[in-house]
Order: sequence, then structure tokens, then C-alpha cells
Amino acid sequence: MDINRIITLDEFIIRQQNEFAGATGELTGLLRDIGVAAKIVNREVNRAGLVNILGIEGTENQSGDVVQKLDLYANEKLIECLKNSGECCAIASEEIENFIELPGIHDKPAKYVVLFDPLDGSSNIDVNVSVGTIFSIFRRKSDFTGPSNIGDFLQTGLEQVAAGYVIYGTSTILVYTTGHGVNGFTLDPSIGEFCLSHRNIQIPKRGQYYSVNQGYYLKFDLEMRRYIDHCSDLNLGLRYIGSMVSDVHRILFQGGIFLYPSTRKYPNGKLRLLYECNPMAFIVEQAGGKAINNHLNRILEIDPKELHQRSTIAIGSPDMVDEMKAFVERYSAVTS
Repeated sequence: MDINRIITLDEFIIRQQNEFAGATGELTGLLRDIGVAAKIVNREVNRAGLVNILGIEGTENQSGDVVQKLDLYANEKLIECLKNSGECCAIASEEIENFIELPGIHDKPAKYVVLFDPLDGSSNIDVNVSVGTIFSIFRRKSDFTGPSNIGDFLQTGLEQVAAGYVIYGTSTILVYTTGHGVNGFTLDPSIGEFCLSHRNIQIPKRGQYYSVNQGYYLKFDLEMRRYIDHCSDLNLGLRYIGSMVSDVHRILFQGGIFLYPSTRKYPNGKLRLLYECNPMAFIVEQAGGKAINNHLNRILEIDPKELHQRSTIAIGSPDMVDEMKAFVERYSAVTS
């Protein structure tokens, strides 16, 4: 095979499917639906300043964040596209309080549920800074012949069958994993296709960057302040965009660590376990990295209790996550 030949996302997904005996194509169809949604959202993100969908919508979502107009648009388009193949029986979104059941197609049993953050970092929209979409796919646990239930969504991250993100920036890149490595695809606007651009992504063992909202430094626990001091002592570069997708995307390729610890306002952390932490942890672990919370528990092993559960997180290069863990063990009175 010519390694320089263009491989589209659709072709790559189908080829991967064919490599596994017993694969039936349902997950393939679902991933392709998400790819279509990403193209539509990308188009609107790139022209948001020209139409009346940029700016604050005026309400708050279930997680307490102010909802942007483009958030709602992305949410609607993802739901529309996930109805296409009939492989998804229900969705849960950061923007919606409860999960939503999707109609079946030709009485075909839908085997998957999808969770997503339609537009991560949406507070950056008005100032033209990178935002992204995060998604997570699980096999449903409920009876295929009946309606889905909350148990289909409250699964540990280890049970994800696929996860990914799309970053809408100077170029639009879709990164995903099905548990067999991580690959990235860049959207070629001239042909309207995501094309394989980053094969078998591996995160560096260490990096020269740390990413944290250092404005909250005095609100962090002692052990986190000590670790941040350590990063500063090592002359590591501080990089923080305010969009988890953007910050983790850089770390995935260049190495480093992303931190969102507890604060006085958010003692359990601010990021959503199911919509942000689990999918990003799955991707980073598949690329050779690590992801834990402030209590040193592996993110993917946390047993969720509710749809909008929050979590602290430290994610990135394995050696740096281990180093942060050592600081917590040294300075924290309680680590569990």
C-alpha cells in the first residue's frame, strides 16, 4: 500500500472494522455519523461571526455553564446525525438535563448510547479561540427490545467502546480511538473529507508544558500548589486556553500535563466525568498517557452515580502524572 495515498476517515473506519473478526458494522456507522456532524458544526463554527448564532443564548445548562448559541446548534446537529444510522438508541449531552431516546429505524435494535459535550470551551467562541466536540460511545446494557435506561450511561470509562474529539482551529482535526490505538484525521475543505494525518499517536513520556488555570492558585489544595511550584521551578511553560480539548490536544502531541483540581467553589472538581474526563482519559491512555483524579484514582475506573457528575483530573504524559501523584502522596493528609 502507498503510504502517501490519501485515506479518508470513512475508509479507515471500514478498514479497521474488517480487521476484526465478528465486526458487524454498527459502530462503523455510528462513527461515520459523528464525522458528518463534525463537518456541519465546523462549517458553522467558521462562519459564526457572520450569522446570528454567535454569542450568549441567555440560559444555563445542567452543569451551570452559560449556554452559547453555537452550543445549542452543535447539540442539535449531533442529535440529528446520530439518528441517521439507527445504531444509537439514546444520547446524553452536557447541554441537556436528562438523556434522550432516539427513534429506531426499521425495527433494527440499536446497540449503542452516545454521550457528548457538543462544544467544549464555548466561552472562547466570541474571541475566536479554538473550541471542540468530545464524544463517548458505550454498548447499551438494557434489553434491546425495550427502552434504554440510565444504567446504559452510568458505566465506567473502561467500558467505552470508542471515544474521540474534534478540535475546530486553524485546521479541523478529529482524533478517536476504539481501544486499538489513537489516530487523527484532518479535514480537507477542498474535498470535504477527514483524511488520515496522524497515525498511531503516542504521547511523549514527558513534556515542557503544564496546563492549569493558575489564577485559582490560592484556591487549590496545598499538594497542588506544591506541584505547580515544582513545574515552575523546572521552568516548564504554562499554557492554558480554557478549552480542555485544545489544552489536551497540545499535550497529546507535545507532552505535558493538564490539571483541573478541586477549588473552594468546586470541591469535587468542575469538569464532567462522563462528557469530558472519561473520553479524554480513554484517548490519552490509548496513546500511552495516564489520567487520575485528585484522590489518585484512575479516571477510567470511577463508578459514575449521575449523568452530570463532576471530577477533578490530572491527565497527560505518564512520567509527569506519576510525579504529580507523588506530590499528592507527600503533601496530602488524605488521598482517598
